[in-house]
Amino acid sequence: MKADPPSPQKRKTPVMRPVQPRRVSPLTVRILAVNLIALIFLVGGIFYVDDLRQTLLRSRIDALLKDAHVMAGALGEAATTGPSSSKIELIPARQIIIRLVGETGNRTRFFGLDGKRLIDSRDLAVDQSVVINELPPETQLTNIGGLISDYINHFLDRMQKREPLEQYREVKGEDLVQYEEVLEAANGNSAYRIRQLNEEADMITVAVPVQRFRRVLGVLMLSVDTREINATVRETRMTILSLFTSALIITLMLSTFLARTIVRPILRLASSADRIKAGTQTSSDIPDYSGRNDEIGDLSRSLKDMTNALARQIDAVASFAADVAHELKNPLTSMRSAMETLEYARTDEDREKLVTIIRDDINRLDRLISDISDASRLDAEMSRSQTEPVNLTALLETLIDIYHTTQKDMGVDIHLDFKGRRKPKADKSGKVILPAYFTRGLEGQLGQVARNLIDNALSFSLPGGNIYLSLSRRRGMIEFIVEDEGVGIPEAKLEDIFARFYSERPKGEAFGKHSGLGLSICKQIIESHGGTITAENRQDKKHPDLPGARFIVRLPDAPETDMHR
Repeated sequence: MKADPPSPQKRKTPVMRPVQPRRVSPLTVRILAVNLIALIFLVGGIFYVDDLRQTLLRSRIDALLKDAHVMAGALGEAATTGPSSSKIELIPARQIIIRLVGETGNRTRFFGLDGKRLIDSRDLAVDQSVVINELPPETQLTNIGGLISDYINHFLDRMQKREPLEQYREVKGEDLVQYEEVLEAANGNSAYRIRQLNEEADMITVAVPVQRFRRVLGVLMLSVDTREINATVRETRMTILSLFTSALIITLMLSTFLARTIVRPILRLASSADRIKAGTQTSSDIPDYSGRNDEIGDLSRSLKDMTNALARQIDAVASFAADVAHELKNPLTSMRSAMETLEYARTDEDREKLVTIIRDDINRLDRLISDISDASRLDAEMSRSQTEPVNLTALLETLIDIYHTTQKDMGVDIHLDFKGRRKPKADKSGKVILPAYFTRGLEGQLGQVARNLIDNALSFSLPGGNIYLSLSRRRGMIEFIVEDEGVGIPEAKLEDIFARFYSERPKGEAFGKHSGLGLSICKQIIESHGGTITAENRQDKKHPDLPGARFIVRLPDAPETDMHR
């Protein structure tokens, strides 16, 4: 036995869940993240302050070497007894050092060629004045700020890993052997070293030879700590952090404000949409942000327009269903009455009349169902289909050829005319080339409009009559006109004829041959293409006895596709 084929799985309808309130808006987080990226680069500059430290160290070393060379030159010239002197005179040397150290403030030491330290500016009376600077009174806030600053700088110093330095030490009776740079200077070369003084500062020392006619008479060493450099680096760091903190606060405030102006309206609109879907709110209760000249205003207007369009569509569907029910009841009622009467018919002639009524009602029901199906399917087809340039000239030519072929027994002639400046031309062979009129739309639907209008004109035309079709361009619109030589339209019914199931038929025509949906479908198609359709009566001065009806269709022009076929 063959197993039954598995039944196709039904596609599950997705469950639409309402928008749930969030404690933290993802959109707000994204706005903050984007705005904080630039600040991250700003605060990242703190880790490049070490380059500033190196620059300041290099500048300080160069300045010390320059001062040392000046002092060494002064000692070599002024602290010797003559060109042949082989040593520095200590008394004038001390005076020179006292004089120059008072200007530079650098600790200065002089070593003799025997290696011993002969002069130290710390032992001399250099600038004995006392300077008193009043410090601002300390407050708890100042202490807290200082502690925070020290902690941040200590942390950043640890983050910037530097090569370990030799510890700087001083001993009694120091000589040049203890300092490598002094040994190099004793050999006639300038040198410098950087050593670690303590956790807060380093010590820079430079040594230069004191010479007289290229003869080394001693070594001069200058030293200074890096507290000023460290203070400059720390001040730069705190300046960057202060700027970062200020910019961070401003960015958070502006980002929060920006997020609220974006997120809150979107959430309100989403919440309104949920309530409309649940049926607890109408389109008039949607928050109105149309006054905003931005995308939120566009969203508000679009949501309101969409909701109104859906409401109109729902009302139209409800009205259409009511009209359909009403129209279907008429033939059903007629059929029921005929069938109930049929069993009481006494003659074959009466029974034949009743059967004919039933047959006509069945045909009428069939036409109604077909037209109702076409009308209900029309919106879905137009929403799913892609519009394209439609050549109305070629479309009408094809329809006219079809009608002339299939409607010969009608005895009605259909004419195609072109109004306005563009007239038909002829090619070299004499064939007439008609001007092309293009619009964007669905060719099948526009063809249905043309067929309905021509069929309507044929139904009102008498044998030997004429139907006139014309195309023209006016004010950016393509104007398509269908005229007949029938009895015309009652003036009071020029708008009613486009209503659903309304039928204004010629006298003598059998009842029920038309559903009354043809012109309604035409109006629906034309309006979906952005056009209009109106009706009026002809005023033909040459033939006043043939008033006829005129249907005017206006569709948007598509000049970019305007070309000859």
